[in-house]
Amino acid sequence: MKKLGVYLCVFIFVMVLTSCSDDDKNGYTPTPASLEIPELFDQLLVPPVIPEDNPLTEEGISLGKKLFFDPILSLDGSQACVDCHRPQNAFSDPRQFSIGIDGSSGFRNAMPLQNLAWNFNEKFNWDGSASSLEEQHFIPVRSPIEMNNTWPNVENSLQATEEYPLLFEQAFGSSTIDSVNVTKAIAQFVRTLISGNSKFDRFLLGEEELTPSEENGLAVFLDEARGDCFHCHGLETNPLWVDNAFHNNGLDETFTDRGLGGFTGDPREFGLFKSGSLRNIEYTAPYMHDGRFETLEEVIEHYSTGLVYSETIDPLMKKVADGGVQLTEQEKIDLKAFLLTFSDPSFINNPDFRE
Repeated sequence: MKKLGVYLCVFIFVMVLTSCSDDDKNGYTPTPASLEIPELFDQLLVPPVIPEDNPLTEEGISLGKKLFFDPILSLDGSQACVDCHRPQNAFSDPRQFSIGIDGSSGFRNAMPLQNLAWNFNEKFNWDGSASSLEEQHFIPVRSPIEMNNTWPNVENSLQATEEYPLLFEQAFGSSTIDSVNVTKAIAQFVRTLISGNSKFDRFLLGEEELTPSEENGLAVFLDEARGDCFHCHGLETNPLWVDNAFHNNGLDETFTDRGLGGFTGDPREFGLFKSGSLRNIEYTAPYMHDGRFETLEEVIEHYSTGLVYSETIDPLMKKVADGGVQLTEQEKIDLKAFLLTFSDPSFINNPDFRE
């Protein structure tokens, strides 16, 4: 009987320790979350990319949003992700080059952040140098021309606050903050930045009509003898309006910035850059990887009369010998009108994407 009492006490003690250990490890159970997927995105036939080790949760998304808007990630506490990825610009930067915390200028235009959960090839940045959204978010913090910080410093700064340890525990089951969970949280928030409510979306759903100019612009867009835009930017069956591939689109004869080739080291890829989505193009000026074009008119003129030959130019730039596709003035006007049907005011004004 006495031995039974000892066993019972030991059992209770072990159970208490186990319970305490579980509570310390995961005192909160994150609430699963799902993306609000636009109807037309069902045409993609494959689900968005959500890593198994970083499932979407309400707590993770909320934490990621807070981190996205918090300048605590930068060395001097003066710059947040949102400073170079502004909601009103479809999370891009209206400046040609973003400016770092010490006034240093970048050398590429900040890409918009929209529909990135459907980047199926998992190659991010203009040069494909990041292989996941999580990996991409490691880069700006330690870049000397961006936030110019170190991850140990970020971790210590977040750990010293009153609120972040609890928020990380709620989202990831641990109040000990590390860079992996910081980037996971931000990636969760960025995956929710979905745009699928433009005029052209509503047209495809039978809810709105295009003007004659917009219809003519669509015809130019699809015509291989005129705009020939769809090879890189998609058809009605691709609601992303980008192929997420890398192309040399005839900007330069030689390359100061080698793009994909600068990352891979392959000369055959010198001057190749990631295609940009046409969605919300009205809000994402300036254009191209180096922000050289301030207006859509300049972009259209480049493809019409400004193509330049180089050894790695994409075969899709079929009219390079003629300098471009040689659109008429009316075709240029109509093509621009069509491109503006990709604007989604509900996206740039979504309160869920604002601080």
